[in-house]
Amino acid sequence: MFYGLERLIDLALGEDIATGDITTDILIAPEALGRAAIFAKEPMIVAGLTVARRVFKRLDAELNIASTATEGQCAAPGDVLLTVEGRMASLLTGERTALNFLQRLSGIATHVRRYVDMLEGVPVRLVDTRKTTPGWRSLEKYAVRIGGAANHRFNLSDGILIKDNHIAACGGIAEAVGRARDGGPHSLQIEVETATLAEVETALAAGADIIMLDNMEPEDIRSAVRLINGRALVEISGGVDRENLAALATCGADIISVGALTHAARAVDISMRIEALPDPNP
Repeated sequence: MFYGLERLIDLALGEDIATGDITTDILIAPEALGRAAIFAKEPMIVAGLTVARRVFKRLDAELNIASTATEGQCAAPGDVLLTVEGRMASLLTGERTALNFLQRLSGIATHVRRYVDMLEGVPVRLVDTRKTTPGWRSLEKYAVRIGGAANHRFNLSDGILIKDNHIAACGGIAEAVGRARDGGPHSLQIEVETATLAEVETALAAGADIIMLDNMEPEDIRSAVRLINGRALVEISGGVDRENLAALATCGADIISVGALTHAARAVDISMRIEALPDPNP
């Protein structure tokens, strides 16, 4: 489901447990049983339940886990998201790692939903970028989708995106697009980053399929949209946040890409409450 998830979970558990959970090992008998409830402590969009389940199962395959919420659900403070029952030591040792994944992913989904709500009724597609936590990309882009936005390319092999440094390395937009057209797969569209109306004209003349308007002011974006006039898809990018999103959304572009969907999201507050269960074989 997620690229590299098991390796990421192993890394997270390894860095947290190291050579052992010394507190739990000292305090908790191996046969002790418990039940844990993971619950929201603030309003949120839930994302990452599957990942939290995998953390506990990776630690102890015999744990019984039940989801009491669904991905994409609007949870209120106090709502139980997940219950886990089994060895008390496993619940205690896996608590922080499971919560870290769940808090981060739900935080992104919640953050993204606020952007999505601002665009209700506006015919523009909101997408993320590759500004993700190293190793977490498939998870964070999943959380973006749960929040209601869409994904830009997942990695460098997903699409041809000619950015300013590619243009500088090739000697110009026309040369870069020409090389991409000659050497790239026919199935991939060619996107070009532009910063001025003159660059937009050059990209259009070169045959770009998508033109990215990077860090342009709204009046220049409108001029660029009129100039392009449907001959290419138009993407707004650079410096987009909740303060300027509404204004940019009315400029006529097809796509708005926002790095802040992932890199500026905070983790939401989720906690776990444990209760001891009686020994079934006293």
